[in-house]
Amino acid sequence: MSKKIKPNRYKPEAIEGAVVRSDSGAGIDFCLKCIMTVAFISILSLASVFIYDFITQSKFFNITKIEISGTKRVLKEDILKLADLAHDENIFGINLYSIEKLIASHPWIQSACVKRNLASVLFISVIEQEPLAIVKIENLADILINTQGRPFKEYNPLKDHLENLPVITGVDLTSTDNQYMFNGPLFNSIMNFLKTDESGDIKKITGDKNTGITIEANDIYNQLPPETQGTIQIKLGFDNFNAKLNKAKKISAYIDKNFPTRTICTMDLFNIKKVFIKTQLNDALHNNLEKGV
Repeated sequence: MSKKIKPNRYKPEAIEGAVVRSDSGAGIDFCLKCIMTVAFISILSLASVFIYDFITQSKFFNITKIEISGTKRVLKEDILKLADLAHDENIFGINLYSIEKLIASHPWIQSACVKRNLASVLFISVIEQEPLAIVKIENLADILINTQGRPFKEYNPLKDHLENLPVITGVDLTSTDNQYMFNGPLFNSIMNFLKTDESGDIKKITGDKNTGITIEANDIYNQLPPETQGTIQIKLGFDNFNAKLNKAKKISAYIDKNFPTRTICTMDLFNIKKVFIKTQLNDALHNNLEKGV
């Protein structure tokens, strides 16, 4: 008599016709997939390295032309020398960022941008520094500042060939984040003045931390023949420069109309509501008036 087998209620019954796969078979499939994936990635990496080496070493991609734009003061030969570039170099084997840094190390270059194309042409565009003024500091070399007020090189009158730039005195360099800069209320006032329309006639700007700035300008305030025109000192303080310079013009017109034999020597416009001027007798004009000329 055969013993009746009771079903195990804790184990699901096998479905008739179902294929039973062992855990070991699934593990083998997973391992094969991993091996194939690793092999595919390795082959792809080797192919990428081969293609990269071919492109960066092939003479077919050597630089055929270098175009440089934006230069006014800096010679193109100097830029090529700084970048250490030659036409026999592979255009895809050079580091554009490193070349930009090398070119920007020139004191007259503010920034540089280097690009390339598939025709093996290298494009270099630079932005040169725009000098605004010369700063004289006691016991130091004269310094050129740009339109942002930042010092960018020592002034060399024999090589820089700059004319009609105003000369600034009375300010000092300060160290900020390991860089020497000009800053502070006095220097900010000087920069604000240099943004006015009248700054083009200025020869010298003297700064004083207590009284502000005093300018030495071309004498457009006295009615004198061009050959006898000199300069005139005007104290302007720290602010309100446009209004003060307009006031100076009105004072000039008043003196010319009411006191034709006198010329203005200096003006103190520190307080625009309380102006002081110093005049002197114009000897040549006075003599001409006495002779009836």
